[in-house]
Amino acid sequence: MSTVKPLRFPLRKKEILQKRNGAAPWLVLGGMLAAVALWLFPIYIAVINAFKPEKEYVQGGVLTLPKHLEFTKIVKFWNDVDFSQKLFNSIKISLSVSIIAVVLSFLTAYAIGIGRIKGRLSILGFFMVAFTLPQEALVYPMYKMAKQLNLYDTHLGLIIIFGVMNTGFGTYMLASVLSTFPEEILESARIDGASPFKIMRSIVLPLVRPTLFVLAVMFFIYTWNEFLIPLVLLASNENQTVTLAMAVTTGQYTSDPTARAAAALVGITPSVIFFLIFQRTLMRGITVGSVK
Repeated sequence: MSTVKPLRFPLRKKEILQKRNGAAPWLVLGGMLAAVALWLFPIYIAVINAFKPEKEYVQGGVLTLPKHLEFTKIVKFWNDVDFSQKLFNSIKISLSVSIIAVVLSFLTAYAIGIGRIKGRLSILGFFMVAFTLPQEALVYPMYKMAKQLNLYDTHLGLIIIFGVMNTGFGTYMLASVLSTFPEEILESARIDGASPFKIMRSIVLPLVRPTLFVLAVMFFIYTWNEFLIPLVLLASNENQTVTLAMAVTTGQYTSDPTARAAAALVGITPSVIFFLIFQRTLMRGITVGSVK
């Protein structure tokens, strides 16, 4: 007698995915949660110590939660450094740099990627080397140049320097995107009689606009967090930025941990708010730019 084999039904979709993926998704999720925890931990330390009385800090240490909230350190730091002026300076410099760097990067990358100018590979290599140079090697030449051009201790000098420095990375990134732009679209526009300026404004610019927005956000945050070059080029107190104001709480003979925490909290709050406001648009720009 022949034995009857049991019927084997096909695996369900959920079982197939579980069998195929295994523990990999959970490992990725665990790694992402660990990275988020590491990123949030310094912010947590700044928050709990900014509102902690100095006596509680000495008795309980860094990680203990404050029993009484104290706002005097934040108010004192805000008034001592004239934080409103520092905030306005940082916004003006960062916003100007992001606009200038994006415009210069787009025009230069358009000439390299779409215009196919002669020697474009050498020019692109020059830009790639330019944004890899360390700032420490450029501080003294920039200081001398600012002195000779009467741009020392001015926001204009800092805006020009950061705008040109960021153009190197922006050009390299945009040129790699524009070099793969479909030639059929450009040729069709030329046949229809579109001028080079109209092609750039009406065809190329709308398609790379999400990428330009991503670059603008990156340049804004990068310029906001800069410390070394503003420290060298901005001498007067009324011209200094938020990052320089945060260093006021630490001196050679004085060190107040709770005041440093208050300064750090006040200093990082504007950039965090800026990121949260533009987070959805930023992520959409990254996704759209990668698809196109």
